[in-house]
Amino acid sequence: MKKYSLFITFLLSITVGIFTSNAQSKHTDNENIISLIEKKRTYNKNNGTGYRIQLYNGLERRAKSIRNRFQIEYPDIYTKLSYKAPEWKVQVGNYKTRLHADRALNKIREKFDGAIVVPM
Repeated sequence: MKKYSLFITFLLSITVGIFTSNAQSKHTDNENIISLIEKKRTYNKNNGTGYRIQLYNGLERRAKSIRNRFQIEYPDIYTKLSYKAPEWKVQVGNYKTRLHADRALNKIREKFDGAIVVPM
């Protein structure tokens, strides 16, 4: 009977040790996951992520004209005019997901038919 009691005590101590180590490893895994998520958020803030809608890519005069027309039609949407040799780009909006950008694109295409979604 004493051997049986000793054996059960041994099994219980091993079982408790396993559950304790699993709980600690899960806690450590959760901390690692949280740390990675924070690093990703920091990276995204510094490098920019998401999508914009590009209305035009070409000559300066036409780009400025399209930007002005867009600002009149949609005064609440952010517009960006940029130059990368040899062309000017008119991009609008700041959308976190492709789905949001595509939804906005459907509305914008009613008045600006050449618009496309581009990553930031």
